[in-house]
Amino acid sequence: MKIVISTTVSMPIYEQIINQIRDAVVSGELKAGDGMPSIRVLAKELAVSVITTKRAYEELEKEGVIESVPGRGFYVCEQKNDLLREKQMMNLENRMSELLADCENAGMTLKDIIDMVRVLGEK
Repeated sequence: MKIVISTTVSMPIYEQIINQIRDAVVSGELKAGDGMPSIRVLAKELAVSVITTKRAYEELEKEGVIESVPGRGFYVCEQKNDLLREKQMMNLENRMSELLADCENAGMTLKDIIDMVRVLGEK
């Protein structure tokens, strides 16, 4: 799994990490029992603070996406994909609402937005 951090979005880095790991679990790229990189290794790979990756892992652990096994590391938990997918959809709805507000502020009509989505979706 490859995590890509964007500095051009307003979303905090730890949330980007959470969302990409969640997406990988929902898509089946990460399966129950798969090992996760250590907090330090992930921080080094992404060139971010250990505190940032620790926060992401703590949130994922609270959600039941991953679990910490003392002395062994972090592993992907067995998932209830419906619940995880619902969380993912809620997150996308929030992000889309922000984006639609930006489009409205830029003077775009609903037709302009739909046309843009069609063009970008054809890539």
